[in-house]
Amino acid sequence: MALCNPTELPGLLPLNTRLLGLDLGTKTIGLALSDSTLIVATPHSTLKRQKFTEDATALLAIIDGENVGGLVLGMPINMDGSEGPRCQSTRQFAANLMEKRDLPIALWDERLSTAAVTRTLLEADTTRKRRSEVVDKMAAAYILQGLLDRLKSG
Repeated sequence: MALCNPTELPGLLPLNTRLLGLDLGTKTIGLALSDSTLIVATPHSTLKRQKFTEDATALLAIIDGENVGGLVLGMPINMDGSEGPRCQSTRQFAANLMEKRDLPIALWDERLSTAAVTRTLLEADTTRKRRSEVVDKMAAAYILQGLLDRLKSG
């Protein structure tokens, strides 16, 4: 299966499955899950990046264990709308993962997701240590919720 348009994603999902949102960083992967009705995104966990094979094995275990039918990858588009090397890396990650499992994958603009989450955590007076523990999975939830909200609005 190729990358799909985000609005096509629900039609490609098996019945009653969930979406897994990924915030791909260089050191970690933040994960978030939708509910099966595709309304709410919830932070799930953060994986420490390793080699792709280990990352894929960990992701596939979560996909199988959480009844995930599709993925939403945060696309690190530059502020001017252009795509840089990190976008190519994200596309390559998606292509490599699709070789291991035939899942619909959509890319979603993640501009300012980490900044928005960090600002929210600062406003909540969260400690620096706690922010570093949760920011990646919360950014993944922010990305996934953005797509879910877009789907709701048509």
